[in-house]
Amino acid sequence: MRLRFAPSPTGPLHIGGARSALFNYLLAKKTGGKLILRIEDTDLARSSRESEQNIAESLKWLGISWDEGPDVGGPYGPYRQMERLEIYRQYTELLLEKGYAYYCYCSEEELEQERQEALAKGAAVKYSGKCFALTAEERAKLEAEGRKPVIRFHVPPNQEIVLDDLVRGRVVFNSEEIGDFVIVKSDGIPTYNYAVVIDDSLMKISHVIRAEEHLSNTPRQALLYQALGFPMPQFAHISLILGKDHTKMSKRHGATSVVQYKEEGYLPEAVVNFLALLGWAPEGEEEIFSLEKLIVEFSLERVAKNPAVFDLEKLRWINGMYIRGCTIEKLVELALPFLRQAGYVSENPSSEEMKWMELVMTALQERLSTIKEVEEQVKILLGEEVTLENEEAAAVLKEETAPLVIRTFQEKLLALEEITPETVKALLKSLTKELKLGGKLVYMPIRVALTGQMHGPDLYLIIAILGKELVVRRLKNSVV
Repeated sequence: MRLRFAPSPTGPLHIGGARSALFNYLLAKKTGGKLILRIEDTDLARSSRESEQNIAESLKWLGISWDEGPDVGGPYGPYRQMERLEIYRQYTELLLEKGYAYYCYCSEEELEQERQEALAKGAAVKYSGKCFALTAEERAKLEAEGRKPVIRFHVPPNQEIVLDDLVRGRVVFNSEEIGDFVIVKSDGIPTYNYAVVIDDSLMKISHVIRAEEHLSNTPRQALLYQALGFPMPQFAHISLILGKDHTKMSKRHGATSVVQYKEEGYLPEAVVNFLALLGWAPEGEEEIFSLEKLIVEFSLERVAKNPAVFDLEKLRWINGMYIRGCTIEKLVELALPFLRQAGYVSENPSSEEMKWMELVMTALQERLSTIKEVEEQVKILLGEEVTLENEEAAAVLKEETAPLVIRTFQEKLLALEEITPETVKALLKSLTKELKLGGKLVYMPIRVALTGQMHGPDLYLIIAILGKELVVRRLKNSVV
């Protein structure tokens, strides 16, 4: 199998594009095939190398690699469409010569008038084909007027076009619904439908997995395959991605580009896992899949026709599961850019700072849904002021034994030479024995005095993170 991901570099890699890339990658790897990265950069006004780089970096971040492409080369290059113009030109001449294509000189105004007339009659909006039968003299006259023609493909009348889609099954179109369509614009640049057929054919693409919105392009492409004498690849049109309200995915449903999820502290493994479940259903109940496991499990037979729903809470849950599966060393590495950006550690952290970050990530590992949340959690931990979360928390500090507990703990803490989770744990244990109080009557007032909250990370970790000076200041403030 030879599959391809062919993005247009007009912006960052979108979540929908990332899913298409992933499905193509999984099928290529599962079958021992190849994945080709092709850049469809014919939209000159919007395409940029910056976007192309963003797309490539986003794919690499997700763990998706390719066997052929602009950066790695390959036997069927070039892999950027704007470097393939001469190839398209040769096939255009062939289509013109055989009568499959013709020059069209209609202006935008004329085309709009045709459109309005069709709408008024309730007829299908399609080009009338009036330039198809122009004589050489008529063409010369129009060119003398300075008109720059496009090149249209002549659609055969009343032809049934059948597509056996690997996801949607048998789909039937009729050529009467299409009308002669543009294959080369007046500036000589091929349109998407034209270039993609030539590229997929010459690059020997065997299977095309792409979004459902491309299904309407398929009859035009099928006619071009037929006219050019190329075998057609097998198509699999995967469902749209909708928001939870079942409208088209947009910014209000969550970030739309892969890079935004990276910046929000999502792990690439979690994003890949989540994307795989958007439209593909595993056989069992399991929902956590590594990329390696997805390659083994993935099949087009289990890709649904129905739209996939983008559930941000589900992504957060999956991301949390991956965070809990990380080593503390890995979590520190992931959290470092966020803690550095927030000013909690220096550009080149010292060994003391590294130990402090290990404590932070040990304390927060079970509580994070994204790595970025560490910024807010640390902010709560390190602020000078403690805000009581509710009246129940305030009541804890008013209990009869609370002042004694806090005062005694403070005295013992000041006497400690070193504040570590181990020394604090031992101190708290001895305190419950000395005061002859239940654990809750000792731990809860100290926790509320230090954090304002009744629940949170282990108390001995919080105390080690805060450090002796800040702990003492907070304890003193709590009993004023």
